[in-house]
Amino acid sequence: MGYTEEALDRPIIGIANTYSAYNSCHATVPILLDAIKRGVMLAGGLPFEFPVISLHESFSSPTSMYLRNLMSIDTEEMVRAQPMDAVVLIGGCDKTVPALVMGAASAGVPAILEVTGPMLTGSYQGQRVGACTDCRSFWGKFRAGEIKEEQLPEITDQLGPTPGTCMVMGTASTMALLSEALGLMLPGGATIPAVQSQRLRHGEQTGTMAVELAKSGLTLDKIMTPEAVENAIRVLLAIGGSTNGLIHLTAMAGRLGIEVSLDRVDELARETPVIVDLKPSGEYYMQELHEAGGFATILRTLAPLLDLEQMTVSGQSHKQNIKGANEWPQNVVRPLDNPLSAEGGLAVLRGNLAPGGAVIKQSATSDAFSTHTGRAIVFESVADMAERIDDPDLDVTKDDILVMRNAGPVGAPGMPEAGYLPIPKKLAQAGVKDMVRISDARMSGTAFGSIVLHITPEAAIGGPLSLIETGDLITLDIPGRRLHVELSDEILKERTAKRDKTPPRIRPSRGYAKLFDETILQADKGCDFDFLIKK
Repeated sequence: MGYTEEALDRPIIGIANTYSAYNSCHATVPILLDAIKRGVMLAGGLPFEFPVISLHESFSSPTSMYLRNLMSIDTEEMVRAQPMDAVVLIGGCDKTVPALVMGAASAGVPAILEVTGPMLTGSYQGQRVGACTDCRSFWGKFRAGEIKEEQLPEITDQLGPTPGTCMVMGTASTMALLSEALGLMLPGGATIPAVQSQRLRHGEQTGTMAVELAKSGLTLDKIMTPEAVENAIRVLLAIGGSTNGLIHLTAMAGRLGIEVSLDRVDELARETPVIVDLKPSGEYYMQELHEAGGFATILRTLAPLLDLEQMTVSGQSHKQNIKGANEWPQNVVRPLDNPLSAEGGLAVLRGNLAPGGAVIKQSATSDAFSTHTGRAIVFESVADMAERIDDPDLDVTKDDILVMRNAGPVGAPGMPEAGYLPIPKKLAQAGVKDMVRISDARMSGTAFGSIVLHITPEAAIGGPLSLIETGDLITLDIPGRRLHVELSDEILKERTAKRDKTPPRIRPSRGYAKLFDETILQADKGCDFDFLIKK
């Protein structure tokens, strides 16, 4: 390979290359790689780039979540298999950050994260727009007949105008901020736009720090402590983060034997306000959050609620990092006494429909549906929903509750982001903008509405959601943290007995599908494989 003995005597820094021509979020990875390599070499290290799987939201089938654990295995085994004293992980698109961290945590090698960064916004007829909260809004207007089909190409051209991740508080932005909260990234890295030169400078600094980590031997288990994980939960709630963030954080922590309790999450949600005014819960975009000071501003505001003594990959604690961060007037991060909402972005629901828990993004929910009882309109699967949702003869009103099942980790498979059920077209055309929707699926962090997700256990493995019939009354009570079908235990038992006589689902017989089907855990356990979590 042409290396001198002098070169090979230096600390060897692996750099996980997650570039793919399919992955627009990672389009800037090649130049980011160059910056990281530069930092490694300036610090006296020797960089070795190596490929791992690249996951992307736009095209992965059946869903990128289905492949997250495969990427984590790829990362773990390649880090173990190849000589490196530390590794730089390049993430960005939603599932790449948790997959990389899960793999590196299991491998036990010093690691540091760099993300590609968010896109800049576009403009449509003078309106500032961005992926993908605005695209969902436009799509809703199109389905309602408020936008004509010939307008769609011009709108689409503006929704993703630059490389990078979604510039709202979607899953990518959420995971970037949670990673900085966990201490896995150098200060400021979560919010720098993908196309700004500052991102490359941050990459160079990351490469330099990787060499320091190689010398110190600081591994992720020393950084991702139970206290650091609780800090990250607080941040998830305060930023109005993606519901996916809870699943990913649970899986990341699980690789180090740290349990994330849904009950504890809800306790924290009761006392942690939403302070970040970003779409879909608020109005701003990631670029404004960066201009407002980025994660340091969030950290400084949340300081009374956090353990700031936690160590980060910078070699300093959060408390020390805050001291070095400048502060100026801004409107994106609200003070604790003037929050966007008094409680955290997520709420955990339980009841006879979700004995293992369910999640709702209450910061993006309509106040009118905070407490609501409605008639269930049941769809058996994503395909059934797609086939019937726009049927003009569908018996549905705005007060009904749309129920979709068999879209969980096992049932779909892979738990797709199908929980954002569209408003039936005839209701959308009548002006209906929101209604209660429940499922065992996930939802994009960019989405909004009165939507209950992650119902556990899922329908495909016999959860209570499998027993619901069209016409049953369901009660959603967010303040009471309750999701309940108004049926007696006797009726539910009778339906269970009948259901047990139905043919079992088809089980995959080979390959990754078989591994997934046999070992995947439920949403409350992070949807990791049961043999990968640390006991």
